[in-house]
Amino acid sequence: MIKELANNYKKSTDELLDLVDSLGKDQLDENVGDGWTPRQVIHHLADSEAQSYARLRRLIAEPGSIIQGYDENIWAANTTLGYHSEDITSAVAVFTAVREASYRLLLRLDESHLDNSGTHTESGPYSVRNWLKSYTNHPLDHAHQIRIALKQ
Repeated sequence: MIKELANNYKKSTDELLDLVDSLGKDQLDENVGDGWTPRQVIHHLADSEAQSYARLRRLIAEPGSIIQGYDENIWAANTTLGYHSEDITSAVAVFTAVREASYRLLLRLDESHLDNSGTHTESGPYSVRNWLKSYTNHPLDHAHQIRIALKQ
């Protein structure tokens, strides 16, 4: 079961990266339905994955830990973070590297690790199983968001 879950995680990574590779520079700043452009979504995904990397490791190494949430809209609106203007190259590199490292960690887990849990500051009890579901779906949700926006 772990290998199947890990492979689904990897497939969602690949789907998002394939979409990003297909985007033209002129499409990066098209408005996405909720107000985010593909550029902003890509920067968000990099920051979200950086958070996910630490969260997974904390759940594995320190069960019972507090998992800190963050306000993604505040991050996206912060001009210093560059979601509106910065090139996506480093964001894509962060996303790719972090997803690969987490995928390789997932392959080393056994079934019992899925129940390791902590407390998320925004959503309460939070297990590796929750983490896996959330971060498998996250890039797929944003890929869908970008595709819909580009069709409009």
